[in-house]
Amino acid sequence: MTREQRKLDHIRYALESGGVNRGTGLEDVRFLHNCLTPVDPDKVDISTRIGSLKLPVPVFIDAITGGAREVKEINRRLAAVARTAGVAMAVGSQYGALKEGHYADTYKVVREENPEGILFANVSALVSPEEAKAAVDMIAADALEIHLNVAQELIMPEGDKTFSRIPGNLSRLQDCVPVPVIIKETGCGMAAEQIWELQAVGFTCFNIAGCGGTSFAAIEAARGKTKRYEKFAEWGIPTAWSLIDAAHGLRPWDTLIASGGIRGGLDAARSIALGADAVAMSGNILAVLLQQGDEAAVSYLQDVIADLKDIMVLTGSRTVRELQQVPLIYTGDTLAFIQSRGYEPRFKRKR
Repeated sequence: MTREQRKLDHIRYALESGGVNRGTGLEDVRFLHNCLTPVDPDKVDISTRIGSLKLPVPVFIDAITGGAREVKEINRRLAAVARTAGVAMAVGSQYGALKEGHYADTYKVVREENPEGILFANVSALVSPEEAKAAVDMIAADALEIHLNVAQELIMPEGDKTFSRIPGNLSRLQDCVPVPVIIKETGCGMAAEQIWELQAVGFTCFNIAGCGGTSFAAIEAARGKTKRYEKFAEWGIPTAWSLIDAAHGLRPWDTLIASGGIRGGLDAARSIALGADAVAMSGNILAVLLQQGDEAAVSYLQDVIADLKDIMVLTGSRTVRELQQVPLIYTGDTLAFIQSRGYEPRFKRKR
């Protein structure tokens, strides 16, 4: 099967699976209402940072697609939605365009459509430093995502299974581009132990991409019609658990991004309260775009941002950093996770 057909399959199966029944752990996190909030709605500041990059809002469209002729229009529309909604956007993996020189235009279209926007390039953890720089140059990117997708590659028949090369190659990529570098999972989450390993070689920005959103393990099992791999559809660390784990190991200058089943402003607010500096969405945005249209996708993002602002008022939070410090109530499996890891439920990320 060609790389281009695989890209199309990913979109088809992502839309069919949806991931809507997969728990993120965020459902176990509750806010305490602040009946004496000192915050007026027009005083809320939702700007944030990813490394040295300033974002006007802490919400962005994460990596979706690129690399096949048929998806160029999808990327153009996503870029237009990002421009209108005022959010950043990441492209899908550019690995094929870098290796084979094909379909670079399906990525470049996002910069053409959104010339002043904040855009993230996206590469495999096995690219060379020269390829990483080429990916950034391809779309004049403001940041670079390096994705980790072991579960997907393991199940994918044509996957690259030389996983032992990843740690050594990542160390070569740490300083290869002049923009922030984000290490990003793809739906299985990150544990504190691996974040510590990444910090040790110099990385400071982490997108935990937890279990609870689109499952690439499930997509590859469906593509390959392999019954044995269906059991891995739920594999991974739920988003809330991964955020909690990550927050315990972050340094004040590190950046934490939440993704994996973020479906609205309440999920975004919960994620920030758990320590995230920004939140990202992909599968749900794609579904709204293709099933309801561009205006609906813009409205969806605007509602997420508006709901986030309202929750900040209701919790007495003027800024993202203040929202990161509000008290939370934990229940269910997420409380059990906290206890099993030996954490204090009142712990808040140090800033």
